[in-house]
Amino acid sequence: MTVQVSFDGPRICFLGDSFIQGLGDPEFRGWVGRVLQAAVPDATAFNLGVRRNTSTQVLHRCWPEVEARTAPGADNRLVVSFGANDAVEEAGSPRVAHRETVANLAALLDGARRRGLGVLVVGPPPVLAGGAAHLARLRRLTPELARVCAEFEVPFVDVTEALAADPAWVAEAGAGDGAHPGAGGYGRLAQLVLDGGFRAWIRTDLT
Repeated sequence: MTVQVSFDGPRICFLGDSFIQGLGDPEFRGWVGRVLQAAVPDATAFNLGVRRNTSTQVLHRCWPEVEARTAPGADNRLVVSFGANDAVEEAGSPRVAHRETVANLAALLDGARRRGLGVLVVGPPPVLAGGAAHLARLRRLTPELARVCAEFEVPFVDVTEALAADPAWVAEAGAGDGAHPGAGGYGRLAQLVLDGGFRAWIRTDLT
């Protein structure tokens, strides 16, 4: 007997660092949970955020984790966000060089295209504790990430500048560990993602 499997909504993997994970949110929803609640409550969603992960680490674990969570015949999607940890300075230099972050994104998008996955990329949030130097590095990096996304015809949501100027993000990160906000900051990030193209992307038929 053949069993017909029905998929009622998209299967979405959210892949990246602790901002994907929603670290620091007392409600344990982060921006990912808020976006899902607002725009796609029927999704089967997988949060694949790992604290302190750089783009290199995300790329290394991407396909074993994502392929285990996709299904033939489903609307398989991937939301990616990294770069904030790449730009953190350790031992006098960023953890991952600018050009390597850009190359890692290109490699990931190429892999997604070959696998037929619909992708949306969210730019890196600022790390308050990194100061002006960290923000300056993200300001150089973000346009390059956007350029790669444009080449692959993948939507890119730029959140860096808006969050750096957002009172809730700055106040909550400052009151916490210097990087991660609370509910208000993640709410603001969720709204930026929703307004920045997520709603249109999730409604697009990618088949």
